[in-house]
Amino acid sequence: TKPRRVFDSGCLLDNGMLFPRESSSRELKELNGLWSFRADRSPNRKQGFERAWYKQRLAETGPVIEMPVPASYNDITQDATLRNFIGWVWYEREVVLPARWLADETTRVVLRVGSAHYYAMGWVNGVKVLEHNGGHLPFEAEISRIIRKDPTMPCRITIAVNNTLSLETLPPGIIKYMDDRTQYPDGYFVQSIFFDFFNYAGIHRPVLLYTTPKAYVNDITVVTDFLDDIGFVKYTISVKGAVTANMKVSLMDKSGKSVACSNEQTGVLKVANVQLWWPYLMHDNPGYLYSLERATHEDVYTLPVGIRTVKVTSTQFLINNKPFYFHGVNKHEDSDIRGKGLDWPLVVKDFNLLKWLGANSFRTSHYPYAEEILQMCDRHGIVVIDECPGVGIKDIRSFGNNSLGHHLDVMDELVRRDKNHPSVVMWSVANEPAAEMPPAEFYFKILIRHTKGLDPTRPVTYITASNFARDKGAPYVDVLCVNSYFSWYHDPGHTEVIPIQLNTQFENWYGKYQKPIIQSEYGADAVSGLHSDPPMMFTEEYQKVVLQNYHDVFDQKRKQYVVGELIWNFADFMTAQGLIRVVGNKKGIFTRQRQPKAAAFLLKDRYWRLANETGTLAPWTKYQGWP
Repeated sequence: TKPRRVFDSGCLLDNGMLFPRESSSRELKELNGLWSFRADRSPNRKQGFERAWYKQRLAETGPVIEMPVPASYNDITQDATLRNFIGWVWYEREVVLPARWLADETTRVVLRVGSAHYYAMGWVNGVKVLEHNGGHLPFEAEISRIIRKDPTMPCRITIAVNNTLSLETLPPGIIKYMDDRTQYPDGYFVQSIFFDFFNYAGIHRPVLLYTTPKAYVNDITVVTDFLDDIGFVKYTISVKGAVTANMKVSLMDKSGKSVACSNEQTGVLKVANVQLWWPYLMHDNPGYLYSLERATHEDVYTLPVGIRTVKVTSTQFLINNKPFYFHGVNKHEDSDIRGKGLDWPLVVKDFNLLKWLGANSFRTSHYPYAEEILQMCDRHGIVVIDECPGVGIKDIRSFGNNSLGHHLDVMDELVRRDKNHPSVVMWSVANEPAAEMPPAEFYFKILIRHTKGLDPTRPVTYITASNFARDKGAPYVDVLCVNSYFSWYHDPGHTEVIPIQLNTQFENWYGKYQKPIIQSEYGADAVSGLHSDPPMMFTEEYQKVVLQNYHDVFDQKRKQYVVGELIWNFADFMTAQGLIRVVGNKKGIFTRQRQPKAAAFLLKDRYWRLANETGTLAPWTKYQGWP
């Protein structure tokens, strides 16, 4: 056979958004906590700009309330109009800065917002420094010059956020104006959305200030490979603020011992007796991370690195050249009170539940999750399908050039942010778009090829509904991800049709495209505590029967070309109010408060059995339960 070469796939884009980390040359100041908050309730939602609220303290413009950051603002108060508010809201926080930040002209000070939904602008002491289109991804700006204009002044940070969705945003939406004055008040409008989760809004992830020297590491890109017991870390380091930079690049193992080093800005580090990054339950030492440290006399930055490979054949998904089977979940960043705001107790609880369940993977449905969550995945060996916010693309006007341009920009930002995470094994560019529409094929052809160009090292997919005959994007993806809800949205109540319909789905997809398939969504609503025998829809028993019928077919097809199953959903989550939702979507195997339904125990037994069959577990883990 032809010998395998390392790095056949090239290298990722090399300018990015490094996660802020403290080091001997960098400091952080978190701004999480209570901010002043005001919603712009003027009819055109533009009073804040017309009266320049950012030029003075927000409390001087009108009444303000306290608002936690990070958090969605929707469920914090008892005000129903704020829960459903569409338009501009304003946040403000005054910060006392360390004297050395103000005095040292060689120190850069950067303001960073983890994410704000969906359009955001930011000012420091009345000077505009930030503008970002799109939620779920970070943005930042250097503010050194502004804060040093008058060191005696507090640093006043103002951030305005607008959650309005249009046909050219991701996700898309439409503002509907109700002009019938016999039915609606003057100026009445509603936000129409095409996705099945609540349109939470606000500053959802941490806001912080961090420092770097004038000459600083702007970006690091790593691509990994291995051959026998030798690991390879191909790296590129971007430095700004200096024409040339003396540097030392060191790769250290978990004990802090240096295993490879270089003095070059670009190169390949060779690691003897390499410890590969393995998924949870696929190896007895999952999630192994090295540390890549770039150090000069100016700047020090350390990047966690997992050495692993990802490849796809016509029937298999390979991690480190071994077949990997996704037995996992779809999730939402969603919980009581805080909405989509990052919450550490919730994150840790969810990871404990994932490991208890025996899940080895999840999809970031339907948007990029917080970087802190991906870092947890890196450490724990949880495999991630990283999805952009391309959900609800249902209107033909959302396939235009402006929409495509924004979609391409979002993929640039997503890959730039997440390119170095070993847990991320695939990019998902959309969820259940209207692929049957005439412009769809061109749209997805460009989008998928662009994403592959950004990152040739990972496969690309998009999530489709189960209508293979009309699909326009599948010819360009590497893995087929299919959502279907037999006996729920189709033939509701008739679980006996699941085996034949699911088998037909798989045979049609594979027969047409000859690519591995992941069942990326399946499930049924179950109201916790609702029971019926024989099973009826919305009971815990019915949810179990649906899952069991799917599992029987999965067990046949995973021996052929099905490479994964992801339940919809990990936990119940909030949606817009409607006739088919009773206080949210109830397809979770856990409640919104993370308590198990009967299906959780069924899935736990299955996932541990699959792990025992497909993984390489240490002897003490070879039973159906989490140690």
